[in-house]
Amino acid sequence: MATSDVASATVSHVAAMPFPGPGHINPMMNLCKLLASKNPQLLITFVVTEEWLGFISSDPKPDNIRLASIPNVIPPERLKAADFSGFYEAVMTKMEAPFERLLDRLEPPVSAIIADIEVRWGVGFGIRRNIPVSLFWTMSATFLSMLHRFNVFSQNKNIPLEFFDCGDQIPGISSTDLADLGEVYKGNDPKVMKLALECISWVPKAQYLLFTSVYELEPQIFDSLQAEFPFPVHPIGPAIPYLELEHNCSASAADNGIDYLKWLDSQSKGSVFFEHPNGRIAAGLRNSGIRYLWVARGEASRLKESCNDEMGLVVPWCEQLKVLCHSSVGGFWTHCGWNSTLEAVFAGVPMLTFPLFLDQLPNSRQIVEEWKTGRRVKTEVQDEKLMTREEIAELVKRFMDLSSDGKEMRKRAKERSDLCHRAIAKGGSSDTNLDNFIRDIGKAATF
Repeated sequence: MATSDVASATVSHVAAMPFPGPGHINPMMNLCKLLASKNPQLLITFVVTEEWLGFISSDPKPDNIRLASIPNVIPPERLKAADFSGFYEAVMTKMEAPFERLLDRLEPPVSAIIADIEVRWGVGFGIRRNIPVSLFWTMSATFLSMLHRFNVFSQNKNIPLEFFDCGDQIPGISSTDLADLGEVYKGNDPKVMKLALECISWVPKAQYLLFTSVYELEPQIFDSLQAEFPFPVHPIGPAIPYLELEHNCSASAADNGIDYLKWLDSQSKGSVFFEHPNGRIAAGLRNSGIRYLWVARGEASRLKESCNDEMGLVVPWCEQLKVLCHSSVGGFWTHCGWNSTLEAVFAGVPMLTFPLFLDQLPNSRQIVEEWKTGRRVKTEVQDEKLMTREEIAELVKRFMDLSSDGKEMRKRAKERSDLCHRAIAKGGSSDTNLDNFIRDIGKAATF
């Protein structure tokens, strides 16, 4: 469908319900901005808690995206880490009722819902209210497929979660994927894993399934999921803020008079290593002799005193995608969260991976073993503090070295980047999937 056809489709009102966390809210908002840019007649109500409304209310957004809030019925962000399982359960048990009360007040009536898979109640709510629901997944299609197949197998065989610790096989899951699942299970609260799998169990009952990923990054997985589910599966990614890349750099790029983008402009191509360091990594990187840009957040003041020199720059915050897309950036230290992974892939930047938990482990394996666009720091090291500064310095020097192996890795990273750019271009896979999704929800509005 051409863009003009999409723009003239029946007016729809979509309610978007993200899981309350930055790794979910940001890609959901990016998706909504893409939908809004495709069809200015599409009205989107983006629903968050009152706390999150305070966080994002001043962020720029299209006129056809409006914010609405529900009361703070879940623990605040500052307490999330102290009891994540309690926070996770509260999202799944306390947010549905105020969301329903809000929808009853919205005008015009909501004709479709986009709900994060991890709110759990989205599909059930849609069924009860006879509103079509598109579930939104903010991690890789590979990881969702692994969890879904484990769910199906465990339900059929009545196998408990402890299955992760044994060596049996699950149909449709490779031994490597199963090993990743075992690591995910062992590294996380069993209550959280149980709740996460309950969320995944609702996926087959949805009307649509949206991914932040790109079809060409995981084609076999997407083909398998589409063959299995009786509804459209739409990879619309990367759901990152690439629409803002065309905008002029804002004043936020400056920190205490130092503009990090202008600093990057003064560096040679592919020479800068980009990272969010702790103290030990910072010391190792300084010893490496590699130019660096560090986002240190709380440690920025302390690190700036010792590290701002001719070799690097330390800032408390940056626009990560703009930095990754800068020609002087040649490497990225990452824990492999899916949003950061997609941004690095889009930018064509090789990744030095240090996964810690959840989907970061299979994401790292995809980057290193499947895409071959990065390297793993150390398979046997699970804590950065266990590495000496000398080890870190040598590791970074080797990673940034443009030897034949380094050139091949960067060539493959560029090829993955080209896949993403073709996907979002007119007629590309993600562009077409967005058009098809808008067409489908436009039809839903007529019933």
